[in-house]
Order: sequence, then C-alpha cells, then structure tokens
Amino acid sequence: MARFLALSIVAALVIVPGHATHTDNQDVAYWFTQRVDHFGRNDQQWEQHYMVNHTYYKAGGPIFITTPGDNALTSHHTSMTHLIRLAQQHNGIAVAIEQRFYGSSAPLPDLSASSLEYMTAENMLADFASFIREAKTNPSSVFPVAVTEDAQVVFAGSSFAANVAVWMRSTYPDLVAGAWASSAFVYNRLENYQFEQSFGYHLEQLGCGSRFAQAVRDLDYILFSDDQVLIDSALELFGLPSLSVQGFASVVSDMAMSEALAQITVNGDPVAETVCAHFSKGTPALVSYANVVKAAIKRRGLSPAQLSSMDNYNRTDTRVSLNQPDLVSYFISCTWFSNWITATPRNSGLDSYISQLMTLDLSLSQCRRHFGHHVDFIGNVDSFNRKWFYPLHSTTNIFYTVGSLDIWRGSSVAPVSGHIIRTNSNSHIEVIEGAGHAQDFDMESVSDILSIKRARHIGDTLVKKWLGHRNRYIRLDEVE
Repeated sequence: MARFLALSIVAALVIVPGHATHTDNQDVAYWFTQRVDHFGRNDQQWEQHYMVNHTYYKAGGPIFITTPGDNALTSHHTSMTHLIRLAQQHNGIAVAIEQRFYGSSAPLPDLSASSLEYMTAENMLADFASFIREAKTNPSSVFPVAVTEDAQVVFAGSSFAANVAVWMRSTYPDLVAGAWASSAFVYNRLENYQFEQSFGYHLEQLGCGSRFAQAVRDLDYILFSDDQVLIDSALELFGLPSLSVQGFASVVSDMAMSEALAQITVNGDPVAETVCAHFSKGTPALVSYANVVKAAIKRRGLSPAQLSSMDNYNRTDTRVSLNQPDLVSYFISCTWFSNWITATPRNSGLDSYISQLMTLDLSLSQCRRHFGHHVDFIGNVDSFNRKWFYPLHSTTNIFYTVGSLDIWRGSSVAPVSGHIIRTNSNSHIEVIEGAGHAQDFDMESVSDILSIKRARHIGDTLVKKWLGHRNRYIRLDEVE
C-alpha cells in the first residue's frame, strides 16, 4: 500500500479536550484522550493525534472525518484530499484522525505483541466513535471553532482508510451518516494472489504482460535451481547481491508492483514508461525485468543499506520500538484478515507476475519471528469476513469506488469478474475506467481523467443526499 511522507513538523500549539484554542493553522496538532481498551481489559489512557481544517465551516455544517489508515498523520490529510472539497461544498469542518499505534498515536510505549493485542478492529473503530460522540455532544472540547451540536458526520478514506470508513458506517450507523470508500479492500483471503493478478491485468492492457510473466518464470528457474553461481549472477544482474534469496524475491516483486500505484492522468499511464518500456524487442525478458527494478531503485534513491534493510528474511532483530508502521500493519495481517500477497498457484493455468517463492508459509514465518506465539497467526479469514464483510450487503449510504486498473481490485467489491456485494438504493459502486488506486480521493487536478471526474460527481451527489435526506432512499438514476 502507498505510504505518505513522514509526519510533518507541526506548530507548538497543542489542544486537548476542554481547552480548544482558535487558530487558522491546519497543521496544528490536536489530541484526544482515549482508553487503551474500550472493552474493559485496560483502562489506561493515551492521546490520539488529530488535525482540523475549518476554513469553510459555517454554523450547522457537517463534520467530514478521515484517517491516514496505516500511515502517520500529516497536513496532507487536511489539505490535499477530496475531503476538503466536500467540506467546502457543505460548509463543513474536515477532521483527520490518526489510527492507534501509528505515527504519534501510541496507546502503549512499544509495539510488542503484548501491546499490539490492543490493536483490534473493535478498539480502532471505538476510538473514532468516542471522538464522534464528543464532537456531537460537546464540540467545543475538540474543535477550535464553534461547531453546532449533533452535526451530521460523513466518514471517508482511501485504501485501508476506506475499509475503516465502511466499517464505521456499518458498525455505528447512529453516528455516521454515510461513507465514501475509495479503493477499499474489504473482501479478505488467506492467500491473496488476486493482487498480483490485478498487476498482471494492468500490464496486459499495456501490452507487456506476457513478457513480464516470462521474465518471472526465467527468474524462478534460476532461484529454484541448486546452482549457487547462477543464483548469485541473478542477484548481481538486479543490483541486489547482498540479499537473501527470499528477500530478493520479495524486494523485486515489491519494486515492480508498487509502480502500479502511480497516478494515471490525461498525460498517460506511468506504468507504460516505468515497466513496459523496458521490455523492448531483442532484450531478454529477464534483463528487461532487472532494468525495471534497477530503474525503480534509482528513482527512489535507495541506498544499499536501505535495500538490505528491506530483506525481512535475513534479519534477526525483533525491534519493538514505536514508529514502525510496517510492523503494525504486519500485526494486522497476522491477526485480522491475512490477505497475504502470494504467487498464483502453478496449477491454476494463469500466468504469475511474482516469484513462486512468495508463499503463505514465507509470510507466516514473519508473524512468528516478530510476534512469537503470542498471536493467532492465521487470523481466521472466514470469521473476519462474516463479521466485517457480509454485513455490508445490508449497510446503506456507502459510495464504493475502485479503479479498473487498481492493484487492489481483486479484494474490492468489484473485481474484474463482477460485483460481489449487493448494493441498496442508498449505496453505489463505481468502477472508474482507466484509473488506478484511490485516485478519486485525491484533490482534483487539471490532469484528472474524465472517469475520475465522473466518479467524484456521483460521490458528491450521494453525500448531498445523505446529508439532506437522512431517511430518504436514493435511486441510482438520481446520481447517474
């Protein structure tokens, strides 16, 4: 998943509940007191970081809430997302709330398994619900401007934050009037090879899918051989000689697939340049793949030391210090919904776009390394889907979007095979043709493709109806 830049420097002014101070600075850090466990196991308190943009607020306006999801909170979230445009349209106030255990929002002093056992979906959602209740009943304690009591709330987000948005609407419909879910991956699997299949689908649309798949097969022929000289030569070819074989397979897969997170605009699809352009006629497929990876490393400015640190399979340290978002996300995968990115099975009849070394066992080994025997590694995917996915069939007022070229499309409500959720007259699924991951939730730009503009228009119209007609059912022809 795409990650934002590190937490920006904020002003020294800090606001705690009961001591709101008026300011126009949307970079100001605010803090809200939460419980470590909302269900009675640990009554310790901690401070949750949030930011506010009240530029467009007028009395009686709604509250628009988002979260950075599995990222640290920055002013990007209160200035550079479509949430701000919604606030402008509805005279609302925009709030971005950091999730527990990410960034500066630390319920406990470390990320050990005993601390992260409080990183549950229930506790995470209860944090947001606690804030919303306070915002509705005592808004002066959390906002730097006078906000009307019992204001309506719309929750919005992209990627994992989109999951949070739909779960908030489903779990707390009395608090959240509607949810805008941009590229939510709400259907979970133990082995999510659909992820790499979505990447392959993208490459096929650009004409280089079969050549890329051939390069992966060529690489696996080497990596699964017993010829250490040949294996070492492959690592050298990719410019990654210091990595373990498993770490190498993981890094090269990530380097290539993450290119698909780039934004597609009227100026073109970046993947055509960063991936497919390397697969020119006359160049061996494996060399082309190596050139893709080396170009990505150069573009990101990654040093040999940084590349070595990405080899999770060659490390013995088990640091539990704070500010390790990847570790928290790993814990979530280990204990919640899995969704491990694995290679497509050889017997499936489908091409694979990542190494066959990317297996479930390899992923679960990292759960054991990081968290020992303190967690249930499998995470019971069926149980998780029963609790968090299937109720969405009957949840109203949700706007789902997914790009037709979204790398997470296989886990969305609208995979290539068709919709997997029943929408009612208050919800809508929009497949954004030609778009990638979570593009509709970005601030609008002159380079946006037409389908993204159309999706935002549909969402804007739905939000207007949610806020203006709480109990009125919406026909799809009203938003199309």
